[in-house]
Amino acid sequence: MFLLQVFSVFALFSVAQNTHVEPKTLEIGQSAPDFNLKGTDHKIYSLNSFSKARVLVIIFSANHCPTAQAYEDRIISITNDYKPKGVEVLLISSNDNHALSLSELGYTDLGDTFEDMVIRYKNKKYNFPYLYDSDDQKTALAYGPVATPHAFVFDADRRLQYVGRIDQSEKPGTANGEDLRNAIDAVLSGKKPDQASTKVFGCSMKWSWKKDYTEQLYKKWAALPVSINEISADGVKELIQNKGQKLRLINVWATWCGPCTMEFPDFVVIDRMYRGRDFEFVSISTDKPERKEKALSFLKEQEASNNNYIFSGSDIYQLIEAVDPEWKGALPYTLLVEPGGKIVYRQQGTIDPLKLRMMIVDHPMIGRYF
Repeated sequence: MFLLQVFSVFALFSVAQNTHVEPKTLEIGQSAPDFNLKGTDHKIYSLNSFSKARVLVIIFSANHCPTAQAYEDRIISITNDYKPKGVEVLLISSNDNHALSLSELGYTDLGDTFEDMVIRYKNKKYNFPYLYDSDDQKTALAYGPVATPHAFVFDADRRLQYVGRIDQSEKPGTANGEDLRNAIDAVLSGKKPDQASTKVFGCSMKWSWKKDYTEQLYKKWAALPVSINEISADGVKELIQNKGQKLRLINVWATWCGPCTMEFPDFVVIDRMYRGRDFEFVSISTDKPERKEKALSFLKEQEASNNNYIFSGSDIYQLIEAVDPEWKGALPYTLLVEPGGKIVYRQQGTIDPLKLRMMIVDHPMIGRYF
């Protein structure tokens, strides 16, 4: 559990937790509050780190948010275009990861931890600092972002001149950050932006007091029934044919297989992330039918409320051929199957969870954006 490091922040948190009042957004003309935050490049940044900037753009964002992801390339482009003009852009992630549930990760491969931020920073080749504010949310509490992304534009004296959206069209390719660009252009020319404040649209901030919802959801998931049904080789073939309308992830495992049981929690996480999308997770146990109760006991421990099966036949080689003729027979074995039976991913041995999540969310049936 994250610890609050400063007493003044603890006092502010106490008020917020008791009242559940969203912090007030910084108003036009107010000074930029200082901060002391670690970046994904492992450097420490403060307001003074950007003292030479003619204009400072601070955007509150989040790894997991589909709206924030939809604007990533536009922010990179804005940074490229305006950095030569003396404009500094930086992103701050402030969500409390404990208040972020797996059900809210259906449009992403990554959560909002610092480690996940580092991965996104490298994968997307961010050309601006990406700062971590999640431990105490002190910076977000001072600035008052409403949603992600939320942009704040400050002049050379670090007075707020614009606050709001990047542009009014979320879908990538339909806009170019016009609202933010217009605000930056105005400030660079010593003028006031025509529109100093706009509303924003995106994922709500995950303030620390919102973790109650996540805890309640996880309790609900834990109470869901867990079952395991017998399945024949023909039944397995039908699963692989995937005549449904969902992207189907299939894991073949056994209770006696160490790597299988070690990686199984990763599949439960993936299931909970994407079960609200056009996606389903199915497990097939290769334990002997007489060990069905042992397999069920393990699944209950994992809270695996997805569809689970145990092979009912006595010829394991029939199962191997039914699952995938390319499978050599070693456990665990994992497939990602499109409707119609096309196998788009197969892995003999343990999975790379991040690689698999990326493959799922970047599949045309899922996607990162609304």
